[in-house]
Amino acid sequence: MAHLAMRDRIPLWEAASPGTRPVPLSVELLGFVAAALTSLCWLPQTWRTLRTRDARAISLWTQILLACGTVLWLVYGVQILSWPVIVANALTLLLVLAIITMKLRFG
Repeated sequence: MAHLAMRDRIPLWEAASPGTRPVPLSVELLGFVAAALTSLCWLPQTWRTLRTRDARAISLWTQILLACGTVLWLVYGVQILSWPVIVANALTLLLVLAIITMKLRFG
């Protein structure tokens, strides 16, 4: 393997930044499938809590921490212009905020 001169090296953050190289469609699709699965997993919990009006078994602190982390992921997705990250975290945030609202309202 040839050794690269210091002037030929590209820092990791530059190589991964938007605009430096196109993301293959297959990679974007993989991201959207992963985003759909991890975001939609909150749908059954949200639906059940809305239907039963019972949120006693849900940890408020866990949901608050998840919401905070999701906001950070959303901001990160916007900064790197990654649609799978943006869509997944926007949807997750909506569902988690709904769960938090029901936890506060129904206990």
